[in-house]
Amino acid sequence: MQQPMEVDVDEGQQVVERVAAIDVAKATGTVCTRVPHDTVAARRVTKVWEVKATTKGLSELAAHLVGQGIERTILESTSDYWRPFFYILEEAGLEVWLVNAKQARNVPGRPKTDKIDAVWLAKLAERSMVSASFVPAEAMRRVRDLARARFDLVEDRARVKQRVEKLLEDALVKVSSVLTDVHGVSGRAMIEALIAGERDPKVLAGLARGRARARLGALAEAVDGRFSDHHARLARMLLDQIDDLGERIEVVTRLLDDAIAAVPATPVADTSTGEVAAVTHASAIERISALPGAGPDSARAVIGEIGLDMSVFGTAGRLCSWAKVSPRTVQSGRKVGKARTGKGSPYLKAALGQMAMGAAKTDTFLGERYRRLAKRMPKAKALAAIERSILVGIFHLLADPTASCEDLGADYYAKRMDTARRTRNLVGQLEALGHHVTLTPAA
Repeated sequence: MQQPMEVDVDEGQQVVERVAAIDVAKATGTVCTRVPHDTVAARRVTKVWEVKATTKGLSELAAHLVGQGIERTILESTSDYWRPFFYILEEAGLEVWLVNAKQARNVPGRPKTDKIDAVWLAKLAERSMVSASFVPAEAMRRVRDLARARFDLVEDRARVKQRVEKLLEDALVKVSSVLTDVHGVSGRAMIEALIAGERDPKVLAGLARGRARARLGALAEAVDGRFSDHHARLARMLLDQIDDLGERIEVVTRLLDDAIAAVPATPVADTSTGEVAAVTHASAIERISALPGAGPDSARAVIGEIGLDMSVFGTAGRLCSWAKVSPRTVQSGRKVGKARTGKGSPYLKAALGQMAMGAAKTDTFLGERYRRLAKRMPKAKALAAIERSILVGIFHLLADPTASCEDLGADYYAKRMDTARRTRNLVGQLEALGHHVTLTPAA
């Protein structure tokens, strides 16, 4: 027999005396409470009833659960319907857990009803067989809402810009990249002149500024087309829409900065001295922006999704697993299967993807790591690996208030290379091709 091996298991509270579970629906919720019997020992009383998903109904439910002395309330993450339940019960002082539907899935073969689901969820909560999902605090939720609103507005402006490019492609036979840059000085000036009725290619090309003036002939050919009054009207509306979205982005950015400043600092213990220091958003954004490919906007987006308190995740691996930037482990016997990373938060993945693409173009450790990985795997998979590396770095920056970003350098792998082994491999390859190799050490 194989020698038994002891494994470390996170031992939580095994039995919770007073629990409540809610099977959430759109307009209602099925509540189940399990509490000890008043007179009979080792017996539990289970009660099930339905509540309306209104402020009055949920407030009455919160008062009833507080009166019952409920120690833990479990909600299943059903779409966005769990939000009013969570917020109102949490405001009443209850300990509320939001759990993944996969963990709370009922046993196959049983009838599927809201009542049975609520009872099953309560039994799982009673025995601590589910884990709580990450739900940020109220102040951080405001930051998250504003960060997501800003992301959506930026995406909307990018789509309108694409619509302008398609309009120009329809109106002009040959379109220059300078002309389609509606945010640049040259491109905006040319489009405004076309809308105003100017059709002389040389006059339009003469509006270029900066490096664009080095190719006036190509610009003159690009603006010589069939731009009509119909195209002018559409272009005017699209440019006004871009300007309006730009103003909205500036407003949301100011609100986001104010919300970030209003978030209280997170106390974190210094790993070197043991003293407790406070991690503020200003210092966190500045240190995260020092990562290759990162910037203040992407740093704000990441902090809005994961927050500042890294103790809720515990380790960098758990954060990466929650963010779905690392593949799951699927093993059966000796066979280790391939598993996808999962969906995760689209806003967090978009920010990490933007940072990874920027880091891949730099002459840094992350840029060199991407180029090494891209040689033996698809580029999208290599970028996903860079996203995970960036998120690990962000975790350590937020977990340790004294940590700062220090690049290992693009020559990190070369410095750690076993030169003798590498030399033997290369010499062996040349000899296998029929060459006789004599090595002369360099001075």
